[in-house]
Amino acid sequence: MQKRLYLSSTDVKICGVCGGLGEYFDIDPTIVRLIWVVVTLSSCGAGLLAYLIASLIIPKR
Repeated sequence: MQKRLYLSSTDVKICGVCGGLGEYFDIDPTIVRLIWVVVTLSSCGAGLLAYLIASLIIPKR
């Protein structure tokens, strides 16, 4: 069975991107969220742009 990346429908805070990544990589979505915040703060907001693009590109289940 092939793994597919989807927006999470159960672990949603804003759009479900971090929840979906957590489900895909089988890790806690809170860890993904913390990493995303660190990347966003250290890259002058590029992580926010990446989040918005991911929320548009990643399909819903």
